[in-house]
Amino acid sequence: MTVFHRSGILTGGLAGLLMLAACDQKKPADQAGTSTSATADSTQTSTTSSSNMPTSASFGKTTDGQEVQLYTLTNAHGLKATITNYGGTVTSLLVPDKQGKLGNIVLGFDNVSGYQSPAFVKAGPYFGALIGRYGNRIKGGKFTVDGKEYTLAKNNGPNTLHGGLKGYDKVVWQAEPGSSSDGQTLKLTYLSKDGEEGFPGNLNVTVVYTLTNNDELKIDYAATTDKATPVNLTNHSYFNLGYGQDKDVLSHEVTLPADRYTVVDKDLIPTGELKPVKGTPFDFTTAHTIGERIAQVPGGYDHNWVLNNAGGNGLHLAATVYEPTSGRTLETMTTEPGVQFYTGNFLDGSLKGTGDVTYGKHYGFCLETQHFPDSPNQPTFPSTILKPGDTLHSTTVYRFGVRK
Repeated sequence: MTVFHRSGILTGGLAGLLMLAACDQKKPADQAGTSTSATADSTQTSTTSSSNMPTSASFGKTTDGQEVQLYTLTNAHGLKATITNYGGTVTSLLVPDKQGKLGNIVLGFDNVSGYQSPAFVKAGPYFGALIGRYGNRIKGGKFTVDGKEYTLAKNNGPNTLHGGLKGYDKVVWQAEPGSSSDGQTLKLTYLSKDGEEGFPGNLNVTVVYTLTNNDELKIDYAATTDKATPVNLTNHSYFNLGYGQDKDVLSHEVTLPADRYTVVDKDLIPTGELKPVKGTPFDFTTAHTIGERIAQVPGGYDHNWVLNNAGGNGLHLAATVYEPTSGRTLETMTTEPGVQFYTGNFLDGSLKGTGDVTYGKHYGFCLETQHFPDSPNQPTFPSTILKPGDTLHSTTVYRFGVRK
């Protein structure tokens, strides 16, 4: 069986572009500050069980009556990640600030009903969810594989977004809590049946979350299929490293090691052009605050950056973020060739989440590691087609730290 590493699938012209774009970088640890090793206050931290396994509790019932669970992963330093098997959703992520105080840094709700409310369904922000079968947009809801055209469910104007009307964010995954040498784990599995949302092939998907003792949330994706099909899996967490301060993310400082980005049309569909970021508000090769130039980008940032070092099968840096007030840092590493940097442009204050916080415009940002949008219709982009006999493997790591 062939092991199908997503970062290694580069079609002719783009492979050369990505290799040319690669540049020397500091090691991730040098950019993001120190690891979060401070022990949090005992009132904020619960000890792990004697078996070192995640704990679980009811997260409520879905609208069709299924009871879903909330799993709490804790690491050696007291960091906590809560994940529900509804949509494989990260509902909270507690990490310390520069004072050692734990705080939640992702947007979410404290019950499954929050993810199914009419307001949430209308807004469609995908807080914290696993995204598939195809993350991001597919133009016209159509693509052709092996000479056959497939038509998808359209849920974003004329296009298909994040898997269609009922993507992986809206299904109940089979969950298996566990542990590894790196830390506590949650293994999620789902069979996406042939024809689901219009996609071909029975796709067996496995996602393993690990909260490592190196203060990382690691996400390992794997998939196999019985028919050739496009696959683009990601996580849609909205981060706010100053969450709890009741303010937006515009003061966060961001670095993206990418010399090019994918130009999009008015519907956010790529034109096929990979444009240099130099001299544009898309240049985050050195640190800039999110708010510094966002007014120059109509609608705000919601684009795919072409990562410089995405030529092999190993992890490479995708982003570094620093929030000055809390001192928290976030660095993202991935095996994927791109990252969709989204700045919560469509949040409008209609949703109120964990801690009774109202989620206004730009209250969170996303770093969706991925293959490029509309790749099935863009022959020069890295391929997203998974074939029978191959196994997709993809890994993304979110590492947390502080800068004092």
